[in-house]
Amino acid sequence: MKQSASALSRRHVLLGGVAAGLAGFVTPSALARKGGNSRIMEGEGLEAPVEVLEDRWGVPHVRAASVPDAFFANGYLVAQDRLWQLDFEYRRALGRLAEVFGPDFVPSDTASRLFLFRGNAQAEFAALPPTVQASARAYVAGINAYLAYLQKNEEQYPEEFRIFSYTPLVWDVLDLVRMRAEATGNTQAEIRRARLAAQDALAYDALIMPLRPAHTLTVPDGLDVQAVTEQDLGLFGVLQDGPPLSGLHTPPSRTEGDHRRANEGSNAWVIAPTRTATGRPVLANDPHLSFGSPGPRHVIHLTAPGLDVIGGGAPGMPGVMQGHNAHFAFGRTNFHIDQEDLFILRTHPDHPDRYFHNGRWVEMETEETTIAVRGGPAQRVRLRYAAQGPVVSADGVRNRAVAVSATWLYPGANGMLANIGINLASDWVSFRKALKLHTSPTNFTYADTAGNVGWQAAGGLPERRNGYDGLLPAPGDGRYDWKGLQPLDALPNSFNPACGWFGTSNELNLPADYPYAERCVSYEWKDPYRYQRVAEVLQASPRATLAQSVALQHDTLSHLALSVVRFLPDVPAHLAAEATLLRQWDGHVEAASAGAALYEVWWTRLNTLFYQALVPAHLRPLLPQPLNASVLLALLQTPDERLGTAPEAQRNTLLVTAFQQAVDEFRDRLGPVAAAWQWGRLHTVQLRHPLHSVKAVAEAFLPIGGEDARSGGDAYTVMARWYNPNLSHKALEQGRNPYAVTGGASYLMVCDVGAWDQSLFLNFPGQSALPGSGHYEDALRVWLKGEMQPLLFSEQAVQAGARYRSTLYPKGKTP
Repeated sequence: MKQSASALSRRHVLLGGVAAGLAGFVTPSALARKGGNSRIMEGEGLEAPVEVLEDRWGVPHVRAASVPDAFFANGYLVAQDRLWQLDFEYRRALGRLAEVFGPDFVPSDTASRLFLFRGNAQAEFAALPPTVQASARAYVAGINAYLAYLQKNEEQYPEEFRIFSYTPLVWDVLDLVRMRAEATGNTQAEIRRARLAAQDALAYDALIMPLRPAHTLTVPDGLDVQAVTEQDLGLFGVLQDGPPLSGLHTPPSRTEGDHRRANEGSNAWVIAPTRTATGRPVLANDPHLSFGSPGPRHVIHLTAPGLDVIGGGAPGMPGVMQGHNAHFAFGRTNFHIDQEDLFILRTHPDHPDRYFHNGRWVEMETEETTIAVRGGPAQRVRLRYAAQGPVVSADGVRNRAVAVSATWLYPGANGMLANIGINLASDWVSFRKALKLHTSPTNFTYADTAGNVGWQAAGGLPERRNGYDGLLPAPGDGRYDWKGLQPLDALPNSFNPACGWFGTSNELNLPADYPYAERCVSYEWKDPYRYQRVAEVLQASPRATLAQSVALQHDTLSHLALSVVRFLPDVPAHLAAEATLLRQWDGHVEAASAGAALYEVWWTRLNTLFYQALVPAHLRPLLPQPLNASVLLALLQTPDERLGTAPEAQRNTLLVTAFQQAVDEFRDRLGPVAAAWQWGRLHTVQLRHPLHSVKAVAEAFLPIGGEDARSGGDAYTVMARWYNPNLSHKALEQGRNPYAVTGGASYLMVCDVGAWDQSLFLNFPGQSALPGSGHYEDALRVWLKGEMQPLLFSEQAVQAGARYRSTLYPKGKTP
């Protein structure tokens, strides 16, 4: 691995000084094809031997003598499969990317360091339950044991480390307390609304983000909306955008970031035994995230006395996020809590580090840190903090600065370690207790072997002051500072609902009697179309089966589409055949469907035309496309004066114009014969390494999928497979397909609660990050077909399904 300084410099220049992505190491499955069993190397920090049985999908089933030893294996095995993904995210969170990838990464490193936890990490860690502490230490020890193995076997480093000539960081367990940044809130929307208010145009925001429940936007007293700009986001905007992965000197696209945040979500439901054919509960979950190679989940099965859990986990986060243990199954979707607020500080004209707070001038806390930079001198950066939180931007000329309050920076918000307690819980009470540590806004679904089903919303919930709703920035003079965090009991839950089922798809799901204004959870929720379809199917299924839940996860019926198609007016004769095709379409957004293809392109064109009709040109830089789907549908149903003096006629004109544009686009893309059009010919899946533009990376990591990987679905079907038609002109010029699938459910799970071996899963594109592993893209075809695979759990099933066996030994105790 060692090279001369000149060689490193040449390689750094050659590769553009940027890196990102995911990789792995030759996994046991690759060795298995050579025949025989193999012992996995010894590990320091392990107390007793651990047996690992790998099934056909590369899922490791761990058999340990203690809970910490099981988590040691968790860390070791995820490092073996996903080391570069693991290391890159670790470096990103700690602000240590520039030391490897060059000066372009200094801003993101600065932002990451600004948002590290500044409290006593040792005390935070010591306050955790002893088993959680021991498991976290063991997880980190497992990662480090694998790193120690690679130091003696350098030829087995994942390809990215060799291409970019560096080695991974050794992990510190206290970093799992320090790493907090979960920028999931609405601060960009706060800026947008303030800028709209400055133009007396705040009402236009509802075209993009209608508030649910209905709520009137107001400007907080004392906020100078005229002074608010996009630059106020400063380093927080850098944190939200992420590192500059797309190429040398190419900043992240905020438009594409907005698209990702707007679509990421999930479906989950639980069905009580009174409504299933078997008399056992069913739990289903399919988290929706941006697609990548490999996917965001690594599946693992951890077994030890007091622990038996299987499911999908996130590399770098101990344990299982979605899965089941011997007692209950658990799933999650995004709940909506507004967890971040911007505060505008008035700074002293002569002392920019002083700000006016609670009637007096207060000195900001400051901290200096040095960022090592590959290929250049180290950079010294100065971090500043106000009473509300990190200071992300400052304008000395106008005597103002901006600070951020975030729930995940509060003491006790150790979200990285929340899975451990969840995995070890045994019933509803202990499950809910474990959720008190969980800071991300999440709907947790639950179903146990005793026949109980439940839902608990979890996550850090701020307690705001003086009627502040968090929808615009607030003055940082102290009047609007948060009081702290509200307890878990302030969030809603349900246990054994009378209807016999519960579902959640990121829609507004606060109970009707919930004290909205008092607790101010959120006013920003996803459109309800996925949930409405889930509810329709579950309510009509008094004897639900596992197969029905699998089918529902892959359901492509769009009631939104059928509602829109009903408004297509008479069209010119030369469009009659295409109009008939659309009117006769059954509303299923299937890959092979011509009607679905025509609808999706028409809907995209329709949204653009209505956006142009509704949003004045001078406001378009502030209001990102697309229009909210519910808003557009409502306007189609009841056109109003916003469309002019003859709103129905103008609606119909726009509908026909968009239809003509869609037909023209299809004829240009797929030929003149409408019957040969297929949605899947446009809606394709292709995963590339984030740095595929670097030749060495592109050669080592070939694309997954392509033109023949055709998908159905869209952003509003239960089988969510979204696309980004609002790509930049540069992206379109580069030939990028605006209808290509950019995200959806890569990990899917349906649990037969109590008959665990009948549970099913998919993990797209595969377990490993190494193309030669056998598990780099082996799930692609079954995922495209929706062919769920057995999630082996019992000792008998695991033994029967084992393709490879190996053993982890404590250091110095290898036979």
